[in-house]
Amino acid sequence: MTMDVAAVSATTASAASTGATGKGALIESDFQTFLVMLTTQMQNQDPLNPIESSDYAVQLATFSGVEQQVKSNDLLENLVSQMGLMGMAQMAGWVGMEARAAAPAWFDGGPVTLAPNPAAAADEAVLVVHDETGAEVSRRPVTVSSDPVTWNGLTESGTVLPNGLYGFRLESYLNGAIIANDRVEVYSPIVEARGENGGTVLVLEGGARISANDVTALRKPRSG
Repeated sequence: MTMDVAAVSATTASAASTGATGKGALIESDFQTFLVMLTTQMQNQDPLNPIESSDYAVQLATFSGVEQQVKSNDLLENLVSQMGLMGMAQMAGWVGMEARAAAPAWFDGGPVTLAPNPAAAADEAVLVVHDETGAEVSRRPVTVSSDPVTWNGLTESGTVLPNGLYGFRLESYLNGAIIANDRVEVYSPIVEARGENGGTVLVLEGGARISANDVTALRKPRSG
């Protein structure tokens, strides 16, 4: 009975690839399977047309190459994991700081610092505030400037809004026509840093969640 060398090599590579998905723990098992296949191949070869030793060498090299690839992948995964831990350690230092990002801000009676960015051509700007349901609860004109704005949770009538999460948008106007409607960045305290899906997620006061990549500035928390 003659066995096809190419077929055995392909089967061996396939077995080793399967071991790759099961990490290094399956490499040894796959190697034992490879040895059994190789022994069977030798036992059933045609005595009048024996397989060349170079063919065996090719099969051994094929398996060895896949094995080394799996080990390299494991090393890379470990490295990525370690880098993720290093990133988390750095982000841990952000907890307690105030991050500036385009995200809802928690209002509990104290002032909230906004960082509006009106359109360059605007001659008017209006700050629009929405509650957690998306309902508009306040709107008021603000200076056409990128200077920080303090929001005290007041409606147009002077009523203080209840505690909760509020989102902010800035409408930019030119000659009475709206030319931009953008989310406004706010400063919010960071209460937690989490590693999720290969990245770092920051949890802000009130429960809003943002990616660490969304933070455009950090500052020490306001006093009082």
